[in-house]
Amino acid sequence: MNGYKRQVDFLDWEFGMFFHFGIRSFYPGHVDWDNKDMPPEKFNPTELDCEQWIKTAKEAGATYAILTTKHHDGFALWPSKYSNYSVAQTPWKDGKGDVVREFTDACRKYGLKVGLYYSPAQWGKYSIPFNNAKAYDDYFINQIGELLTNYGKIDYLWFDGCGSEGHEYDRERIVAEIDRMQPEILTFCDPEWSPGIRWVGNEDGYASLNNPLVVSSTDYSELATEEQKLSEAAFLPSECDCKLRATWFYDLNEDTIKSVEELFGMYEMSVGHGSNFLINIGPDNRGLLPDADVKRILELGERIKSGYGTPANFGEMKKDGDVYTITHKEAGPTEEWKMPYEKNLTNCVMIKEDLTNGQKVESFSVYGYLPAYRHKKILLFEGKTIGHKVLCKFSPLRCSKYEIVINSHSGDYAIKDIKAYYVK
Repeated sequence: MNGYKRQVDFLDWEFGMFFHFGIRSFYPGHVDWDNKDMPPEKFNPTELDCEQWIKTAKEAGATYAILTTKHHDGFALWPSKYSNYSVAQTPWKDGKGDVVREFTDACRKYGLKVGLYYSPAQWGKYSIPFNNAKAYDDYFINQIGELLTNYGKIDYLWFDGCGSEGHEYDRERIVAEIDRMQPEILTFCDPEWSPGIRWVGNEDGYASLNNPLVVSSTDYSELATEEQKLSEAAFLPSECDCKLRATWFYDLNEDTIKSVEELFGMYEMSVGHGSNFLINIGPDNRGLLPDADVKRILELGERIKSGYGTPANFGEMKKDGDVYTITHKEAGPTEEWKMPYEKNLTNCVMIKEDLTNGQKVESFSVYGYLPAYRHKKILLFEGKTIGHKVLCKFSPLRCSKYEIVINSHSGDYAIKDIKAYYVK
């Protein structure tokens, strides 16, 4: 599978779950780069159950999962030969445990794609310094090598650029080694390393309604003060990472769990704007997802299913030049549509573009035909990009037919699908 197809297929994953777990899970109140010591002796998740994590993700509707194998603090969740700060130095399972193994096994058991997060940068008492660039790159490659050769096929490698602003990596060497070890892998990283998936530019879970897939600059780190200009424009789908609570790692802040309403809005403005939605839960110091977090993420999954699981009763899409229509199956030939009101309300049109040859649509309009004056149409929505999917929301009404007009495009394009929904 070539790189472009992997990127396009990634957008079909749509919804993933992030799991920030590590030494920080045992030190509530600690934050990134605070340089506070976190001795490994406290790491002891006696009830660790990665299957609980992944089963919850599956039930919520997620298709992929990502584990923080090593965060900025340097603590490795596998017994790394290249670190003195890992699960091997802890009392958990007498230093013989391996969270990465349990996580990858759970993903495969429940059919989720396997993602591994790795932070190249690190700080604190146990860190490997940046001083010798080649030595640091050796360490980086050695640890990545353990992750990419000991746990079977890894679908997604997620690099965090935060903290690496002052170090020039030997990216060609690193990318070559990654490709050698996992030739089918997809990466989230600096696109100048390897074209893959780009950060949307915020950690709030939202993508812009105008969301081009080909970009000439990207955000790559929350510490960077400006976007990175690319050497040339590149096809780079975006991912919206966000967190269920106010913190990535488990902390004593259950009161910060977001509402279903807010989370559902994040879903609609990430997946619904042509990006992927990646939401984080921090497993607690037992090694389990907290009950309140599980309840909320399952409520979100049910809300997504109830809103977008079953489309309204419209027929197949029809094409006439640059005009596409879908007609309600119960809209008869008479002038006035006399069907029950509540039953036939809709307030959203979903449009998908065929990305086989790239993203081509540059502007479009959505019109709705009225229930009584059925020959009359009104403008409901105007947008620019479509891409993998765009959700066009408007106030509820009874439409006998929806008409989507492609106003401008950059070449041959194709619309893959159009559906209507009533989303409460």
